[in-house]
Amino acid sequence: MAENGEEKLIAVARHIAKTLGHTDNMADDILQIFSNFDGRLREKLSEKLGDEDPRGCVAFEQTLKSLDRQITRYVASDHPIWSDSADSSAFLDAVDELLAAIRDWTPMSGEKTVAACLDRADDLLQQAMFRLEDEFKSLMERGGESFDLTRYQNGELATNYSFDSEEDEDEDGEMIGSGGEDHQIPVAHPISDYDIVIDALPSVTVNDLREIAKRMVAAGFGKECSHAYSSCRREFLEESLSRLGLQKLSIEEVHKMPWSDLEDEIERWIKAVNVALRILFPSERRLCDRVFFGFSSAADLSFMEVCRGSTIQLLNFADAISIGSRAPERLFKVLDVFETVRDLMPEFESVFSDQYCFFLRNESITIWKRLGEAIRGIFMELENLIRRDPAKAAVPGGGLHPITRYVMNYLRAACRSRQTLEQVFEESIAPPGGGDYRIPDDRSLSSSSLSVQMAWIMELLESNLESKSKIYRDPALCSVFMTNNGRYIVQKVKDSELGSLLGDDWIRKHSGKVRQYQANYQRSSWNKVSGVLKLDNSHLASNVVASNALKEKLKLFNTYFEETCKTQSTWVIFDEQLREELRISVARNLSPAYSNFLGRLQTFPDVGKLTEKHIRYNVEDLEVRINELFQGSGGSAGGRK
Repeated sequence: MAENGEEKLIAVARHIAKTLGHTDNMADDILQIFSNFDGRLREKLSEKLGDEDPRGCVAFEQTLKSLDRQITRYVASDHPIWSDSADSSAFLDAVDELLAAIRDWTPMSGEKTVAACLDRADDLLQQAMFRLEDEFKSLMERGGESFDLTRYQNGELATNYSFDSEEDEDEDGEMIGSGGEDHQIPVAHPISDYDIVIDALPSVTVNDLREIAKRMVAAGFGKECSHAYSSCRREFLEESLSRLGLQKLSIEEVHKMPWSDLEDEIERWIKAVNVALRILFPSERRLCDRVFFGFSSAADLSFMEVCRGSTIQLLNFADAISIGSRAPERLFKVLDVFETVRDLMPEFESVFSDQYCFFLRNESITIWKRLGEAIRGIFMELENLIRRDPAKAAVPGGGLHPITRYVMNYLRAACRSRQTLEQVFEESIAPPGGGDYRIPDDRSLSSSSLSVQMAWIMELLESNLESKSKIYRDPALCSVFMTNNGRYIVQKVKDSELGSLLGDDWIRKHSGKVRQYQANYQRSSWNKVSGVLKLDNSHLASNVVASNALKEKLKLFNTYFEETCKTQSTWVIFDEQLREELRISVARNLSPAYSNFLGRLQTFPDVGKLTEKHIRYNVEDLEVRINELFQGSGGSAGGRK
């Protein structure tokens, strides 16, 4: 039954053909009418009507001849087609017609005549695509010339200010305008607001590019179009980074660079990567989406090819920093790089969100984690530096040791980035699959990984200082050395973030140690002096015995006191308050004992007369000499920085 129905329809088609008469478009018209019913019917009609029309695809051939003339004329032209809007429209219309013809006749490609026509059509289409690719590149290049890249040089945005008034004054009061003439004065300002989108190509050019891209993607030349697009835009990005002062450096070149030069390069890199991730790349993403509107895969591929080289250049520099030297002085610049990558992680996530850019996003996370490892490695190197610092020459006068000053100022400076360091010293600094990259705002973490790290460094430093104190043969000077360094450490801790990291208990414990060092100094230094002033009844049994005993005691006291004062006048107490405290403490212990000694002498008039010539100091003189203690400037003790 179905076959009978088809035969009847074919018979009707033949009748229509005879009624209409034989024309070039006859077979195509009939096929077009009946193809609306069933695709299979079209094939059968094609076979049957092919018997009626031996030429089969005459209409297709005629169309190809017409399109060949039109397209070849534009392909062979020496002038840009898009220099004339009428030419560009006509060329695109011809390409559209060719694409439509190929699409319509492809289902009948099994016929030899149709297949031959399709081959010719494909050749013609390829020529048209090559010319469209050239026109695409030309439009990209001409459009890019209109963009003033210098506006973004050195991480600054230059803005033109127009002065419309007849006369304006500069800072010196001189006139900088006259008449009604406008003056455009470019003024560069550091970029602080990165919510900027660059329209690197004019809207008219973008529309033209979109029309070309639409035809190339439809013709199966999407990759070629993406390549043409990315090659031009890639050059723009590379030039942009160069204008921002960033050099193309290999990892080896970064490692060989002198540290002072590398510090400058890091500053330039920070500016460049911020401009790239917050302005250049988002602007490129927007441009890709506009040019390849409706073709998301082509847009994603083009964007990846445009940004890949520049992104890898930026990430490689950060990677070179992460695997470079662990010298402690590099900490602060490595922290800058770490914080920059961390703060830009949301931009890495949003800008490189498609399938083609997935590897760039992952690489940024990997390098960020490596930078965290580098920071932890630098602290390990600081520990090694403290351990290896030799106990060779003693600091003159028991003053502040350079290692104490260095370590405490280093840690104080490091703790200005406390929140970042808290993040670094946690075992996991970021969820591997993305997430919240912001640092915690809880500043009460007294037992955090960072506080443990700081306490350990304090312990290493204290142990090192105790070893160094043993160089001093005089126990009193040893105590002065530990007092100076202990006091300095406690003050630096109390006056910085170290205090909240180490906690009040740590501060109380080490303040107690400093007081113990002071007590040790007093006991080992002045107990001997004050001890000779003690009197008992055996010394005063008779005038003769008392006279000899008191004279001997006065001689010993004078000798001990003068030797002690002379020696300790060159010792160092770096802290003025501590110096005053120690002098007062010595005077409080010694002056009453000396005053009491002199008073006892007065109870024995005869003895007193005998010993008066041996009394060199009264109590006031004694205190004057005590106030001359610790006036040395030994070693690094001069100052409290």
